[in-house]
Amino acid sequence: MHTFEPGAVALGCMSLPLHDEALCRRILLHAVELGIRLFDTADLYDMGRNESLLGKILREHRHRILIATKVGNQWRADGSGWDWNPRKEYILRAIDDSLRRLGTDHIDLYQLHGGTLQDPIDETIDAFETLVSTGKILEYGISSIRPNVVREYVSRSRIRTLMCQYGVADRRPEEEILPTIAAKGIRLLARGVLAKGMLCGKAPKAYLGHSEDAMRQAATVIETCSSDTRTPVQTAIRFVLQRYGKATAVVGVSTLEQLEEMAATAKTPILTAAEMEAIASALPAETYTEHR
Repeated sequence: MHTFEPGAVALGCMSLPLHDEALCRRILLHAVELGIRLFDTADLYDMGRNESLLGKILREHRHRILIATKVGNQWRADGSGWDWNPRKEYILRAIDDSLRRLGTDHIDLYQLHGGTLQDPIDETIDAFETLVSTGKILEYGISSIRPNVVREYVSRSRIRTLMCQYGVADRRPEEEILPTIAAKGIRLLARGVLAKGMLCGKAPKAYLGHSEDAMRQAATVIETCSSDTRTPVQTAIRFVLQRYGKATAVVGVSTLEQLEEMAATAKTPILTAAEMEAIASALPAETYTEHR
C-alpha cells in the first residue's frame, strides 16, 4: 500500500485566481519550489477547469508532488448546477475524466466529495477499491463533516484520509470525529483553518455559533500568541497541526505572499502548552447538532 505523507501544509487549489493564468502558474510552480507536496482540487471546481490548469502547469513536476481530487458531484449537461451521485458506475467514469484533465496516469488521493447515510455506501467503497486494484488511484478518503457518515466509512472501508473543516473557530470534530479517525490512524486534512481569514486580519463577523465579538477576541488571542518568528496565520495553522498529530492543513491562497507565509509554517516555533491552552480557550468547542 502506498504511504500517503503529504506534509504539514498542502495547497487548496479552489482559491487559485483562474482568471489570471500567469499568476496561477507562478503560485503553483513556487509552491513546488517551497516544498509543498500535496495539491488538492476537485472535479467540481470551475467545471473541471481547476483540474485542467493544475495538470497543465505541474505536468513536468508530477514526480515531485501528490495530487488529490474529489468525485461525487456530477455537473448537469446544461451546466445549471450539479447533482449528488455516489454510484459506482459514475465514479468509474469520472476518474477517467479527472485523469485526462490532470494529465496523469494515477491520482494519489481520490476523495468522495460528501456523503449521506442514504448512499449505497458499500457500492461506493467498492468503486474506490476497484480503482486502487487497477492502479488508477493509490489511496482514497472522504471529505465530510457528518459524524454519522464518517463512522460508516471508518468502520467499513480502508480510507486513509478525512477532509473536514477544523480549526480554532470550528472544533466540532474534537467531540467525536477526531477520536474516531485517530483510532484507525487516519490522516486529517483540515480545511477552513483560518475561518475565512477572520483569525488573521480580516474583519470579524458571526461565524458558526460564534458572535462577531467572540471572533474578534479569538483573533486577538492568536495575535498575542504570535511573534516576529510566527505570524497569526502560522499560529492558527500550528494550532491544528499540534492538536491532531496526523493533521495536514489544506490552505487556499490567491497570492504569492500568502503562499510563502503558509509554506513557512513548518519552520516556525511550535506553540507552547500555555499558548495552546490560551488559543483553545479563546472560543468554546461546539458540537454537531445534526448528522449524529
